[in-house]
Amino acid sequence: MKKRVITASLLAFIFGNLKAQETVQDSSAYKKQKLKIEEVNFISSYYSQDGNNSAVTGGLGTEKLTDIATTIDVHVSKYDKNNNKHSLVAEIGVDSYTSASSDKIDPNTVTSASYQDVRVYPSFNYAFDNEEKNYSLNAGISGSAEFDYTSFGFNAGFTKLSKDKNREFSVKGMAFFDTWKVILPIELRNNPSDNDAKHLDSKPRTSYNLGLAFSQVVNKNFQTSFLLDLGYQQGLLATKFNRVYFMEDPSIVKSEKLPDTRIKIPFGVRANYFLGDNIVLRSYYRYYWDDWGINSHTISLEPSYKITPFTSISIPYRFYTQTAADYFKPFQKHSVLDELYTSDYDLSKFNSHMIGASYRVLDSGNGIFHIKRINSLELRYGFYTRDNGLDSHIITLALRFK
Repeated sequence: MKKRVITASLLAFIFGNLKAQETVQDSSAYKKQKLKIEEVNFISSYYSQDGNNSAVTGGLGTEKLTDIATTIDVHVSKYDKNNNKHSLVAEIGVDSYTSASSDKIDPNTVTSASYQDVRVYPSFNYAFDNEEKNYSLNAGISGSAEFDYTSFGFNAGFTKLSKDKNREFSVKGMAFFDTWKVILPIELRNNPSDNDAKHLDSKPRTSYNLGLAFSQVVNKNFQTSFLLDLGYQQGLLATKFNRVYFMEDPSIVKSEKLPDTRIKIPFGVRANYFLGDNIVLRSYYRYYWDDWGINSHTISLEPSYKITPFTSISIPYRFYTQTAADYFKPFQKHSVLDELYTSDYDLSKFNSHMIGASYRVLDSGNGIFHIKRINSLELRYGFYTRDNGLDSHIITLALRFK
């Protein structure tokens, strides 16, 4: 179920700079090899939020929510007789959440099916690396399922490195085919005036993304990259269990109504600077535009300090600001003459801040906690706050086994 939760974006922010290390292979004569398990990653997080702008109840009401998310992925690889590398990553993720606002879809129930839900999302990705010619090809499939939503995704990409491996260009295309089970607020389920969908209808939504990235090693201390993403969505983009109330008559209530297409264009710049042997300064800026009227800016900074060759700490910070969508207005501010309307504060004008702390340990040769297979451990905490009153906390544990 679509929920007012930023867990996914927080995890992307927290772990966006983690990168699997490549294994250098001997270029000697080919010998028949079996699949090799390169690494296994385990990530688990606990997220909680609270606020008073629930879209389910028209822009007012509790946004209390908790979410426990866990993902496990396994990386295996094999070299063929031409010394090309074949890699496969299999991943499974499970989210379990409870949402007080979702329970207000039908307030007559003590606990509705929407109050607590589980999302399961497996994926499989294959990569072919030609290390002699410095290029790679990749493709993958993914899925996601929960109470009122299923999704299937496909992706394919190409990466090319320069001869000195100081420059890299990549392009990746993704397509997602979703199906929503329409859930309407209890009082609107027999309302024929809403021509978007009827209660328990199945409605499609498709999303297409094209990502371009160019990275450059400027010198041994400075690295930068440029990122461009083009996104297009079509289908039922409104969340039909979100209510909207109108200024002319407080008793009038309708289900959220939004355009059935959306174009998104974000552009980002990332820069990492190594200040001596112990300090790394990571920075990121992104500008976002869409045809719903939202413009946003994201600035993130993450200084890291290496305490020892095997332990480090960092303090990530992110500032985000956006304009409101053309179709957003607060509780009872819409007119009944409006053709499109929402009171979802995710589409409002707001500023947000996130600050956190991280502690990371690498294997010094004897394993971590004397378990030799544990290659790295990272523990992170993040606090997120919006100027409209939404606050959240997230604690994340990441383990890598090799």
